Amino acid sequence: MAIHEGSCHCGAVRFQVDVQDDAREVLDCNCTICTKKGFLHLIVEQPRFTLLAGEDHLITYSFGTHVAQHMFCRTCGIQPFYKPRSHPDGWDINARCLDTPLAHWSVKPFDGTNWEANVELIR
Repeated sequence: MAIHEGSCHCGAVRFQVDVQDDAREVLDCNCTICTKKGFLHLIVEQPRFTLLAGEDHLITYSFGTHVAQHMFCRTCGIQPFYKPRSHPDGWDINARCLDTPLAHWSVKPFDGTNWEANVELIR
């Protein structure tokens, strides 16, 4: 496991995530919210995520089924992570918010526009 830290833009929200050494792939979803945010998905199990600072800076947005809980920094508006619909017992990290550069990671497209037909590909 490798520990990576990250944050929102202003640094008020900080987190760390344990990533398997061989996990070098993130998902680029084409659904409406991910496209507008530019979110690159790194999904991890609950025990591999730690919120280090800023719980009081987080606000939550949900829509549709209201299962996914999209959390944003109330100061800068950046979404460093959220509770995903596909993995409600885990965390979805925005790989673009990691302090570690993404140069050695590969980006795999995910057809989130047709989420129900494709969600099994990421479970």
